[in-house]
Amino acid sequence: MRARTSASDLTMAPLGKALVVLGLILIVVGAIVWGMGGIPMIGRLPGDIYVRRGNFTFYFPITTAIIISIVLSLVLALLRR
Repeated sequence: MRARTSASDLTMAPLGKALVVLGLILIVVGAIVWGMGGIPMIGRLPGDIYVRRGNFTFYFPITTAIIISIVLSLVLALLRR
C-alpha cells in the first residue's frame, strides 16, 4: 500500500534537491580552496585593517568582505535570470 503524500510534500522536493546540490558544490569548492592553501590575496588586500601591538592583534578584512559581497551579488543575480 502506498503512503499518502500531500501537496506540500510535492512542492518541497525541488527545494530539497537544490539544497543537496548546493551542499555538494560547497564541499567541492571548500576542498579545492583547502587543497590550494587558501585563495591568493584574499585577506591581505589594501584596505584590510590589521593592527598588531605586543600580544594583541586586531584584523578586520573590510576590503575582502566588500569584494566577496560584490562577487556573490553578481553570481546570485545571474542565477536568478
